[in-house]
Amino acid sequence: MSKVKKIIKTITVDIEKCNGCRACEAVCSAFHAEPKYSTINPERSRIRMMRHPLKDIFIPVYAGEYTPAECMGRDKYIIDGREYDECGFCRAACPSRTLFHEPDSGLPLKCDMCEDDPPQEKPLCVQWCINDALIYEEREEEVEEEVQIDDVEVGIKSLADKHGIDKVVETLTRMSQKS
Repeated sequence: MSKVKKIIKTITVDIEKCNGCRACEAVCSAFHAEPKYSTINPERSRIRMMRHPLKDIFIPVYAGEYTPAECMGRDKYIIDGREYDECGFCRAACPSRTLFHEPDSGLPLKCDMCEDDPPQEKPLCVQWCINDALIYEEREEEVEEEVQIDDVEVGIKSLADKHGIDKVVETLTRMSQKS
């Protein structure tokens, strides 16, 4: 594989500035609603607030790549005396938890940096963050050229991991015969 220059887009989180208002969740779920901005459902948001309001701890975590298996590590983090497990800060949609899965279909969600139509200069969660706890950054890096898989393939892979490939093939066959 050859190396290519690619723009890497990231959101840096400054947890010292986050007050837990959850505006990021609301605007993200509204942007991804069908039709756009028609509803607010935080379960559809690509960013979630890990919170412990009594200790004034709020940590926004945005959705990453789908992974077909649970991770092996079960590290613990202690922040201000409160213990969090590794899954709490994980950005992946995986079979072991419902976080970052579409509530109706169960398909994995991934942050798309609000690059949908209309394109945004910055992700909406960053634009709506009143305390500047979310910081959008772009940088150019040289990375290995990779084959992009489309959303349909990721969705079918997720369904196959959850229900088995035979069930998915059987369902697709049945659906194609109805058409």
